[in-house]
This record gives sequence, C-alpha cells and structure tokens, in this order.
Amino acid sequence: MIRLTERLQKIADGIHIGERVADIGSDHGYLPIYLWEKRISNHIIVTDIKKSPLNIAKKNIRGYISKEVMDFRLGSGLEILENAEVDTAVIAGMGGLLIMDILSKDISKSLSFKKIILQPRNAQDKLRKWLVQNGFKIAEENLAKEGKFICEIITVIPGKDKELEDIYYEIGIKLLENKDPLLEKFILKKIEIEKNILKDTKNKSSKNAVKQYEHSKNRVHQLEEVLNHVRFL
Repeated sequence: MIRLTERLQKIADGIHIGERVADIGSDHGYLPIYLWEKRISNHIIVTDIKKSPLNIAKKNIRGYISKEVMDFRLGSGLEILENAEVDTAVIAGMGGLLIMDILSKDISKSLSFKKIILQPRNAQDKLRKWLVQNGFKIAEENLAKEGKFICEIITVIPGKDKELEDIYYEIGIKLLENKDPLLEKFILKKIEIEKNILKDTKNKSSKNAVKQYEHSKNRVHQLEEVLNHVRFL
C-alpha cells in the first residue's frame, strides 16, 4: 500500500469516490496508485508532456498494480483530454503561470470538468486572480507542508466568483474561512521575508531601494492585519 506525502494526501482528499480523474503531469504516479488502491477511482488517466517521466510513472504504477487499469497519455496539458472526459483534473507541482497557460489554451474545455485541483509552486496570487476573472469559482483551499515549504492547494469549479482585494489573492480567502491549521505559520513566513527586505533596504538611497522599502513596509502592514484577523477567528 502506497503512502503519500502530506501534499499529495491533501490533493487525494479532495477527490471523491467514483470520480473519473486525470493526473496532468503525473510525475512518479503515486497519486494514481493511491486512488486505485483505496478504490476511490477506477477511471484514471495519467499524463505527461515528456516520454521519460511518463514511463517512470508507468513503471511505478505497474510495480503496485499488476494489471493494466490506467490510461497513459503523452501530451501537453489538457489537450489530450476530451471535453468533460473526467470529473476531476489534477494539475500539481507546476508554476502558477504555467497552470494559467494550460487552462487558458481552451477555456471551454477547462470549464467542462466538474472540478480542477491545482497546486501551484509559485505565482499563486496571479493564478487566483486569473481564475476568478475567467469563469472559475474557488471552492476549497488547503495548505500542506512539504519539507521546508508550505504548499497551496486550490480547488476550483466552473462558476462566477467575486473579485477580491489583492492581499486575498495571495492569502486565499477560503484559508481564512476554514482557519487552516498552517495559516498562521504561512503568513508569519511571508512577514519574515518582507522584514528581511526592510532590513536590507533601510539605509539605501537608490530609487529602487526606496521603492522596495516602501513596498515591503506596506506589505508587512497588510499581512499583519490579515494575521490579526486570523488570530481573532
């Protein structure tokens, strides 16, 4: 029986029994193995843009599951899926801008799936804003530890969502609503980064340094306001 990392487990927890699943850029294939072994899904499409990682996923999956039970496809993003072919698409471990590119290539297809679980490595604020502005509703958000990092998992469904203040594209509003157990630590880490920038730029007189100092000062204020709100929830 395979054991998932906290990040992959949080993704798996968002998939319900009987859902048809596509794991886009499956990496080592651990999520599909778990979904099959736990009898969560018996219809799983495993994809990658490159042959080598797809073969690695295929080899790992066959090491756990002897019979041919999954559909392996070589190709880019959602292009190798038909509209509404699966209930849930998982796009994890990629940059936020790359995820935006994958979803935007065919918006109507992206919106044909009942649910998409995203785990961007960066540019999470830009991704959230793009999602809200392009017909996706943020249904759920979770945080998960992976080594020294705290990963963000964003589940979206087709639908209209409300525009937010910029700070809440960075600190997902669902994380606040659900008071995610890692939220306080997540915000404190962001504050620490900005305070280090303040130290580095405080006594510098260049135009860029002054601009960066004011930007980080404002960021610390915004983040501390959100942190105080979290502590009173």
